[in-house]
Amino acid sequence: MAAVPAESRLSYNFLGRSGLKVANIGLGTLTFGESANKRPGQATEEFSHQVLDRYVQWGGNFIDTADIYSQGQSEKFIGSWLAKQSREQFVIATKVRVTTPIGVGLSRRHIVNSIQRSLERLQTDYVDLYQLHIWDDGTPIEETLRAFDDLVRCGKVRYVGASNVTGWQLQKIVCTSEKLGLNPLVSLQQQYSLVCRETEFEPLQVCKTEGIGVLPWSPLKGGLLSGKYIRDTPPTSGRLGWARGDVKRTNESSPDWSSIEGNDQIWNIIDTVLDIAKARDKSVAQVSLRWLLQKDIVPSVIIGATTLKQLDDNLGAASGWTLSSEEMARLDEVSQPGVPYPYEIIWRLNRSRRNPYQSSYLVSNSD
Repeated sequence: MAAVPAESRLSYNFLGRSGLKVANIGLGTLTFGESANKRPGQATEEFSHQVLDRYVQWGGNFIDTADIYSQGQSEKFIGSWLAKQSREQFVIATKVRVTTPIGVGLSRRHIVNSIQRSLERLQTDYVDLYQLHIWDDGTPIEETLRAFDDLVRCGKVRYVGASNVTGWQLQKIVCTSEKLGLNPLVSLQQQYSLVCRETEFEPLQVCKTEGIGVLPWSPLKGGLLSGKYIRDTPPTSGRLGWARGDVKRTNESSPDWSSIEGNDQIWNIIDTVLDIAKARDKSVAQVSLRWLLQKDIVPSVIIGATTLKQLDDNLGAASGWTLSSEEMARLDEVSQPGVPYPYEIIWRLNRSRRNPYQSSYLVSNSD
């Protein structure tokens, strides 16, 4: 593979209010290992190691996985690679909550069991970032957060984060941690992209006011923002359409074609991104990723890759160029979701109340 120019290598940002710095593009490893539901593009152990090696050549240090990814194979593949590296050079993040062979949920028992097995698979004594994967209605949040805090205190975890939560859930986590004097959350890993901005209404507002770093997942919406899909032309391959007819996936990383083919706003977004990409001699994926990278609450964007060429292209968004304020405004405008009650009235009536010493809202409708 070609050498990576110094000016194109990944840069580093603080992860929320923590003192930890991570590469501005993190490597997501959902594609490592065989998928139980036969998701296309899954990687063998050998190819997973090639992806990791190439990511490091770009200057990457931030690797994200989960105990549920490929039934633990993702962590195993990372572990067999990590055992040959200098551990301190890398920030390893994993997650707990979703059903595994040893249980499910965010109880103290499941968390303690899960972290031990994750550490064994990853072949390390600690993980840098341990994230609750999804809110658990079956466990008091106090129990979960105390268990996380104990893992930090005993050295098995350095920092804690969350993923896939609502605004009220995230604020409850923040307030409970403060009340109990526990180690605070430093990050929120949430779906966020030009075609998925609803998370701005609540969770990202909490992140902005509480100093929590946002780690967007599915930043290209299952390849929808990669530039390979054309209006009125159903795909014959790829992840888009992999879950054809599966309604529950329409808001996840691999939406069904039927859920987007008649959505004019999505295609207008793609047309705008394509126009900017042509003018800047960049790929559609690079422009889509760059839009996220220039959001001030985003220290790192989590990407995946099924080929080394795709990895190189995505990492080309990291450094050496920026979108202009005019280009950012175009993308903000075309991708702006409808603002429902009560957000619309709150933001509209507060436009004249902007206080420079208070955190501002994220969405353009509030400006």
